Amino acid sequence: MNNYVLSCCSTADLTKERFEGADIKYVPFHYAIDGNEYTDDLGATLSYHEFYEKIRQGAETRTAQVNISEYVEYFTAFMEQGLDIVHVCFSSGLSGTINSARNAALIVQERFPARNIHIIDSLGASSGYGMLMIMAARKRDEGLSAAALVQWIEANKLKIHHWFFSTDLSTYVRGGRISKAAAVFGGVLQICPLLNMDANGRLVPREKIRTKKKVITEIVKRMEKYADGGLDYSGKCFISMSDCMEDAQAVAELVEKTFPKLDGKVEIYDVGTTIGSHTGPDTVAMYFVGAERN
Repeated sequence: MNNYVLSCCSTADLTKERFEGADIKYVPFHYAIDGNEYTDDLGATLSYHEFYEKIRQGAETRTAQVNISEYVEYFTAFMEQGLDIVHVCFSSGLSGTINSARNAALIVQERFPARNIHIIDSLGASSGYGMLMIMAARKRDEGLSAAALVQWIEANKLKIHHWFFSTDLSTYVRGGRISKAAAVFGGVLQICPLLNMDANGRLVPREKIRTKKKVITEIVKRMEKYADGGLDYSGKCFISMSDCMEDAQAVAELVEKTFPKLDGKVEIYDVGTTIGSHTGPDTVAMYFVGAERN
């Protein structure tokens, strides 16, 4: 039995059942919508459909990362059980939560000098971050020590590719990332921006593609280009989506048709409230394993 706990943030965007089934602990972020504050409890209090419907109707959102005191309380609970911790944080390219985690770890380890807290920057987000956690849990179950698992995660985290597209640009306008005029122009032309995550864990626009049908084809072509083995890819594929299951299923079906050696069916999850507050509804993201991102 391992004497450590594998942990992450709720922004890994898996279901509660998936986290629990893999014995992965998580600490929740926070969000507010129309002035009402919530803990990110993976859609238990406010369903993801309700959340995205509110955004479609113009609701304002804001998010809050896990603070130092929350991390101190969270880490202390495991230390009191005599457990070390391997905690993988939401990408530092998108959030400063890793700084809170590191500072909290220093505080807690002063109280428990015989125990260790390992803090890792995932350089990932949403269910791509979740895919890394599932892969890490498998390595833990194979018997890797905490130190060995930390080395494995550091060596493999940039091999998780993140690609995504959005067909609704209204949230990008509200967040100031594009102008209203550009959104209107993009809507008329049915522009769907295709983005990915770089080696620093930041989201980078790659191409503007006309029509949803074409962007679905193109995102799968990116998987063909970058996945281990190309069309012979035999790893997992995860998808996350923000209240657009039909689009997610269209991508999943094309992936399963294109990659016959895929390890099982494509797993589809919800984009959580933290990331969804910034991307809005109608976003589809796809994750797979390939050469290191650069």
